[in-house]
Amino acid sequence: MSSLNDRHNIPIYPIMIAIGIGHLINDTMQSVVPAMFPIFSRDLGLTFTQLGVITFVLNMVASSLQPVVGFLSDKKPMPYALPIGMISSFIGILILIFVKQYWIIIIAVIFLGFGSAIFHPEGSKVSFMSAGNKRGLSQSIYQVGGNSGQALAPLISAFILGVLGQRGAAIVLLFTAVGIALLFKISRWYVRQLEAEKTSKKNKKLLVSSLPALTKKQVVIAIALLFIVIFARSFYTTNITNFYVFYLMDHYDLTIQSGQILIFIFLAVGVVGTFFGGSLSDRIGRKNVILLSVVVPMPFCLVLPYVPLWLVPVFLIIIGTLIMISFSVTVIYAQELVPTKIGTMAGLTTGFAFGMGAVGGVVIGVLIDIIGIAFTMQIVSIIPLLLTVSFFLPKDKVEKLA
Repeated sequence: MSSLNDRHNIPIYPIMIAIGIGHLINDTMQSVVPAMFPIFSRDLGLTFTQLGVITFVLNMVASSLQPVVGFLSDKKPMPYALPIGMISSFIGILILIFVKQYWIIIIAVIFLGFGSAIFHPEGSKVSFMSAGNKRGLSQSIYQVGGNSGQALAPLISAFILGVLGQRGAAIVLLFTAVGIALLFKISRWYVRQLEAEKTSKKNKKLLVSSLPALTKKQVVIAIALLFIVIFARSFYTTNITNFYVFYLMDHYDLTIQSGQILIFIFLAVGVVGTFFGGSLSDRIGRKNVILLSVVVPMPFCLVLPYVPLWLVPVFLIIIGTLIMISFSVTVIYAQELVPTKIGTMAGLTTGFAFGMGAVGGVVIGVLIDIIGIAFTMQIVSIIPLLLTVSFFLPKDKVEKLA
C-alpha cells in the first residue's frame, strides 16, 4: 500500500502541462469577447452598459453552472465533459464571427459561458489528480494556461480584430480544433486514472489538507472571507481588462492599439504572478501568499487613476504581478477547506470569480455611462481595500504534503 501511495505522490508533469494548454485554448476563446469590445463600440455602436451586459451574461452563465458541474463531478466524474465544453465554445466563436445584432451576440456568449462552465471544474480536477505532492505548482500551471489565454485578449483586439474585424476571430477556431483533440486524449487518461484509483482505493490519500482541523462554523466563515477576496480581485481585474483601455484612450489620448498593449502587459505579468504563486504557496503557505497579494499592490491600486502616463506601465506591472499571485492559491485553499469536495470547491471559487466579473462588468458599464469614465476609475480603485479581510483567514501549516 505504501508503494501505491508513494507512486500517487509523484507529479505527472505531461498531464499538468497538457491540461494547462487546454486551459490556455479555452480561455483564449473566452477572451475573444472582451477583445471585441472596441469593435462592437466602434462598428455596432453599443453603449458601455450593453458591453457590460455582454460581460454579465458570459460570466454569469459560466459562474452559475460551474458549481453545479463541480458538484455533479464529485458525485460522478465526467471525463469527456472537457472536449464537450470546448465544442460549445467553438460554436460560440463561430456565431461571433458573423453576428451584427446585439441579441445574437448574447446567444453566442451563452454558448461560450456554457463551454467555460463545463471545462473549468473538470480541468481543475485533472490538475489536482496529476499534482502528486505538488498541488501548488500543478494548480499554477493550470491557471497560467487560463490567464495566458485571457492575456491574449488585448493582442487579439489590437492586431487581429483591429485589422481584420470580427471575422479575424476565425483564427482562434484553428487553435480550438487542436484543443478539442488534446482534451479527448486527456479525457482518456482521466478514465484510466479513475479506474486505477478505484482498484487501489487511493481516494483517502487525495484528501490530505494543510489546514488544521476546523469546525463547520470556522469553515463557513473562512469560505465567506475567501469569497470576499475573490470578489474584490475579480471586480478590480474586470475593470482593468474590459474598461481601463477606454480610460487610457480618454485620459491619455492613446490609440486602441497602444492602450491594448498596456492591458496586455497587465495580463502578461499576471500570468507570471500566477505561476510563481502556486509553487510559492507550497513553500511558505497558502495564507501567506494570499496576504502578499493584498499588502503590496493595494497602494498602487489606490493611486493608479492619478499617475502620469509614464508611471502607468510601472504600476500595472506591480499590480498585475502581485494581485494575481494568489489566483491559483485561493482555489487550492478552498479545496483544502473542504477536501472531500474537490470539484465542488473548484467550481464554487472559479465560478464565483466569473460571477463577480459578470456583476463588475454591468456595474462598471452603467457607472461609466452615468458618471463618466474618470470618476468610475477612481471609485473602482478603492475596491481592493476589501482584500484586507484575508488577514482573518485560518493559517495553514507550511509543510510538504505527503
